Amino acid sequence: MNTTAPVIPGTQTLMNGLAVLQAVADGAATLADVVAATGLTRSTAHRLIQALRSARYLRDTFEGSLALGPALIELGFQARDQVSLRAVARPVMVDLAEEAKDTIHLAVEDNGECLYLDKIHGSRNVEIRSWPGVRMPLTYTGIGKALLLDSPERWESQFESDRRRMERQPQHDFSSTRAFVNAMRTYAEQGFAYDLEENEPGIRCVAAPIHDATGAVAGAISVSGMTQVMPPRRMKSLGPVVRAAADRISAELGAKPAR
Repeated sequence: MNTTAPVIPGTQTLMNGLAVLQAVADGAATLADVVAATGLTRSTAHRLIQALRSARYLRDTFEGSLALGPALIELGFQARDQVSLRAVARPVMVDLAEEAKDTIHLAVEDNGECLYLDKIHGSRNVEIRSWPGVRMPLTYTGIGKALLLDSPERWESQFESDRRRMERQPQHDFSSTRAFVNAMRTYAEQGFAYDLEENEPGIRCVAAPIHDATGAVAGAISVSGMTQVMPPRRMKSLGPVVRAAADRISAELGAKPAR
């Protein structure tokens, strides 16, 4: 149990109960495990476990060990249904726009395409060909590549499919499928992806994926600007900033921090 966080007077029992739930979620399977994980006395831990069992927040498995109960599953589904990615992401996007001074996008994958959900204009007054509701091919855009970062088995097929389907021949594109896959490996290792004018001439982008409570990619966020303000050095320095913004949104969706 975290003893450094301030506790509001009168809420110690609640905090102890939450600590018990967290201990079981982290793998505590017996009363002794809970005591070791939380620092509570044996009698206090036993009393809280009994109360949480009664309220269906904890249960006993067939083997007799402690496990999270059905009430938490019900709450989890309700919480998920009440979360709007756009609403959660909006404050983070505003902060990122103020810091980067460039256009910020939020997108999800929908039917194999990049669907833009939100856009905040930067202070440089640069118009970028995008708006909420527009769809773009995944592998032409930085934000689309970010949506694919956790799916290496799709990189090759998606790249080839996008180019057959769109029949686009941008001036700045990867020379081959292998070149695209190699770039995606680099992007996956660093945790953020680039658009180097593949989607729109004169516009570059840095993007990072957003994860939900299951660890799956739930969306992506990006910073886009003109090539004049997006030299390689700035794009590299922006990467961790965009990734940190994506991680803030991920945390609000219930994702665990990367270890």
